[in-house]
Amino acid sequence: MYVTAAQLADRPGPQELAQVATPGNAAVVDYALMEATLRGTDRSGFAPGDVAVADAALARITDAVADADSLIDGFLAKRGYALPLASVPDLIANWSRVIARYYLHQHRISDTGTDPIARDYRDALKLLQLVADGKFSPGISDPAQPTTGAGPVEVSAPERIFTQDTLKDYPA
Repeated sequence: MYVTAAQLADRPGPQELAQVATPGNAAVVDYALMEATLRGTDRSGFAPGDVAVADAALARITDAVADADSLIDGFLAKRGYALPLASVPDLIANWSRVIARYYLHQHRISDTGTDPIARDYRDALKLLQLVADGKFSPGISDPAQPTTGAGPVEVSAPERIFTQDTLKDYPA
């Protein structure tokens, strides 16, 4: 995953994630439980049924992140990056967060022209397209760029016919 559950606990946060990821037939996961679930900390103080709902919410979040990462990989593969990435730059982690957040919110009713979640999603897709086109770097070495250090340039040509000595008898 390009973005971890703990990073998602930081932003957008457990409250928002609990609201959008809790299965529709259950009460919204307690925010403290959602944070503990995202961060992988102790949840023994919560009822087993609530923990099961939090786990279901985490599964939905994980699915959204996996879908976001697949989309990102499609753009990176088009440019020729070796996947999976050995290390994940912050920019790619942010794109994964933004796209997963959009996927989790995609069924809500809002004005997509002014909605910041939709705006961030569109911006991420535009930047990913620029990466695929080779016009923007995500912060990792570009496989399509020519390598440098091939050595000095050498020029080869036949001996000169007209030199200062051969032309000295002709008026200038």
